[in-house]
Amino acid sequence: MMRAFYHPDQALHAPQQYMRFGRVVRARDLPERTERLLQALAGRGIPVETPPPVGMDPILAVHTADYVEFLRTAWDQWQTLPEDRGPEVWPATFPYWSGRPERRARPAPRPTGLLGRLGWYLGDMSVPLDAHSWTSIRQSAETAVAGAEAVADGAGLAYALCRPSGHHARADRASGFCYLNNSAIAAARLALRFGRVAVLDVDAHHGDGTQQIFYDRPDVLTASIHADPADYYPFYTGYADEAGAGAGAGANLNLPLPHGSGTGAMQAALQLAAEAIRKFDARALVVALGFDAHRADPIGVLALDSGDFAAIGEAVSRLDLPTLIVQEGGYGIDVLDPSLTAFLQGLGG
Repeated sequence: MMRAFYHPDQALHAPQQYMRFGRVVRARDLPERTERLLQALAGRGIPVETPPPVGMDPILAVHTADYVEFLRTAWDQWQTLPEDRGPEVWPATFPYWSGRPERRARPAPRPTGLLGRLGWYLGDMSVPLDAHSWTSIRQSAETAVAGAEAVADGAGLAYALCRPSGHHARADRASGFCYLNNSAIAAARLALRFGRVAVLDVDAHHGDGTQQIFYDRPDVLTASIHADPADYYPFYTGYADEAGAGAGAGANLNLPLPHGSGTGAMQAALQLAAEAIRKFDARALVVALGFDAHRADPIGVLALDSGDFAAIGEAVSRLDLPTLIVQEGGYGIDVLDPSLTAFLQGLGG
């Protein structure tokens, strides 16, 4: 039986605004997403466990202490701004940074005031913070840790229903609805137990944060199947020539898909990713599972149907590794339940 983890406090984060095509629109990462995913688990008879507190060490193994402290305190500092401030912590300035991919993180920012640090730590306008965001962010990370601990303790398969998502979060920056990188936190935890870990990211968007965190590490292979970023978020990473750096050279694989791709292209990419994972001799697997490759996703550009996610589950099952599934994106509310159900059916194969 697959073990599943979720904390109800993850639903407290309820962003109100999101910048898209030059307009402030309704946020996409709504608490209702988790309700639909929980329905899918219940439909399969999978009980959901509440993750226990684990402390900050697993988070700080991946993220810088100054960034985590910013997330923890930003809302309280926002309250000290003039009364005409907006309803959420939201950046308006962004620093120029010609970062190098082999650098795990930037130095701490020179500004000491909140407004200057907002643009440093919040990388775009899809990551607002409210009074409850830090609680949800931390519980989402602890959900991933609980899943990783279950796999490390001998469970062959676990599912961490994480919200907010995480794969766009870098070591010191939030972006793309992501604040702490749940998949990376889990992979780092599993590496302590298994030595060599693979992260297979099948979200429609490139897992740029996960890539950056492990780009120079030889013990974690990151393989991402995603829509071509030449004209799709996150735009600046996710290209096939990004293969790792230093000791991590060769341990990063990007498989961008043409926009409009369906299950055939996805399955071909899954085969290439599986070959790389086997060649890497991974001893455990983290699957960063997004459902925004669905043709009905409101911000997607790929063309999978709900049933196509069964093939992804089957591909994961054939790898025959201790596996943690970490939930990432997927914003077509009505297709989340059938998509997760199909994935679980394929996984149980």
